[in-house]
Amino acid sequence: MPIFYTEDLNTSQQLITLNEDTSKHVVQVLRMGKGEQLQLTDGKGVLVTTVIEDDHKKKCVVKSIEVKNTAAPIRKSSVAISILKNNARFEWFLEKATEIGITEIIPLICERTEKHHFRLERMKNILVSAMLQSQQVWLPQLQDPQKLQDVILRSVQQQKFIGHCLEEERTSLSSLVDQDADSTIILIGPEGDFSKSEIELALQNNFLPVTLGDTRLRTETAGIVASTILKLG
Repeated sequence: MPIFYTEDLNTSQQLITLNEDTSKHVVQVLRMGKGEQLQLTDGKGVLVTTVIEDDHKKKCVVKSIEVKNTAAPIRKSSVAISILKNNARFEWFLEKATEIGITEIIPLICERTEKHHFRLERMKNILVSAMLQSQQVWLPQLQDPQKLQDVILRSVQQQKFIGHCLEEERTSLSSLVDQDADSTIILIGPEGDFSKSEIELALQNNFLPVTLGDTRLRTETAGIVASTILKLG
């Protein structure tokens, strides 16, 4: 059954009018008509099963027949990762991290971050598409880009990690992640890694230095490996 995103989903309404873009996709692209069923989610745990009442190509009207609420994930997993010069690579990370089930993504501006331009609405749309494709009903929280030092100083997660490449004592992330911890965050640096002063600031604020394996990974690859470990252990 097709599933679509509706940000302001009012479950108290029996009849719901879809926006123009969704209506066009339902009626003209999928060629769905009156009497066929589809699902709607607001990305906040709500899933509504509906049936098409009016297959208007710009204002399709559906009737709610079942509402399900899914509780938010108990464990909050955050990945704070440097913005990349190559937008496509960062967008690939967003898509895969959403599919894995990461609950929060924080784009970082670090000393060696090469590009600060960030198209927030486009990035949010990528998260929505990945959420729908992976049949989920919770959309990851995408923060505005933030300076690394601000994230370090404000982080209150139960477990805090920083992945870096300096030849200093580090522990495998997979051996440290506590699946019983209610919140976890990992910092992933830019191409060229974090600076020594950035790493020292993180360590001074109780971030544990970790490694993600024996090979040096691109930023977006490191983000995916870290996401998988945080989510699955």
